Amino acid sequence: MQIWSPLYRPSIWSFRTSIGNREVGMDMWQVTTLAARIQESLLNQDFVRAGIFLGGGLAATVAAVSLLGLVLVYAERKVAAHFQCRLGPMRVGWHGVLQPIADGIKLFLKEDIIPTEADRLLFVLAPFFCILGMFLAILVLPVSPEIQIIDLDMGVIFLAAVSGFGVFGVLLGGWSSNNKWSMLGAMRAAAQIVSYEVSLTLALLVVVMFSGSLKMSEIIQSQAAGWWIWRAHGVGLVAFLVYVIASVAELNRAPFDLSEGESELTGGFHTEYSGLRFGLFFLAEFINMVLASAFAATFFLGGWMPFHLGDWQAFNAVMDRIPPLLWFVGKTSFMVFLFMWFRWTFPRLRVDQLMALEWKFLLPVSLVNLLVGAAVVLSGFYFFS
Repeated sequence: MQIWSPLYRPSIWSFRTSIGNREVGMDMWQVTTLAARIQESLLNQDFVRAGIFLGGGLAATVAAVSLLGLVLVYAERKVAAHFQCRLGPMRVGWHGVLQPIADGIKLFLKEDIIPTEADRLLFVLAPFFCILGMFLAILVLPVSPEIQIIDLDMGVIFLAAVSGFGVFGVLLGGWSSNNKWSMLGAMRAAAQIVSYEVSLTLALLVVVMFSGSLKMSEIIQSQAAGWWIWRAHGVGLVAFLVYVIASVAELNRAPFDLSEGESELTGGFHTEYSGLRFGLFFLAEFINMVLASAFAATFFLGGWMPFHLGDWQAFNAVMDRIPPLLWFVGKTSFMVFLFMWFRWTFPRLRVDQLMALEWKFLLPVSLVNLLVGAAVVLSGFYFFS
């Protein structure tokens, strides 16, 4: 069976699987990255075009991040309001849609205060470490076959490496403030993020084993016959649940927001921050939530791949006509809503409960799940093609 629609392009990529004794070949989407376009322009000595691609890509990324920040602030407040039987922002603009812009102007005009006894250099640099980790993760994010900055052969390893930059920002922000509450919040955050990073990485390794690749585009295209959340023989679903729980802890969001517990730590690691510096921490948290949702869609929900049902060609043809970008945005939006749902549903854990959940429950489950997945892959005992 050959899947084809007008939206598909011929590609050097191919994916071959088998159903019974019959081998099946499927044409894949052509993946074109910004880095490949720049490289092609440089090889042709077209430096102007390469500069346009580079500058345009950078400007588009910054604009997308800024716009996402505004949209997510509004969405979070509206979702929280409806969960609590309120209306949320209603005064600035229609149904309060201009409220995030008003908040941004307010932050921009706020006085930037640096405590007298703070380490000024580290205090200033801390928010930028959080922003840096966010932008580095965006580099390998596959939004669609034609919207990706770079497609590294070791994309998963790169993602695991750069995700730790946020820890530096949190630690530096708390330590440089010379505030005991900020320092305590920073230490909590570091312990929490480092601990849950282990289970999160083990969950991603399950998908790496089944897809047989560390490259983001190949992980997505390996799900042409079905998404790994259900096609990985149960271990995919367990890995997805572990990933979601660990991601909430990585993001320092409720019910794991102990690093900025207002009831006991005033504001946590960013207590002493004001104005735009506080806004940068705020922006990094929201964009990291989008990135966690986007990578969940990439690894477990097929990324920009459409949803197919076996050999039901009529249904699959309709799904193929939905652009890949819409598939990716829809899956990511669902995951973002899920994270918001968690925040306004579950009560906050204690510190000891938080660490016990990781080291006594999630980590053993992740290790056993990884071993089961390895056994399935090595034995070739697949229920699905």
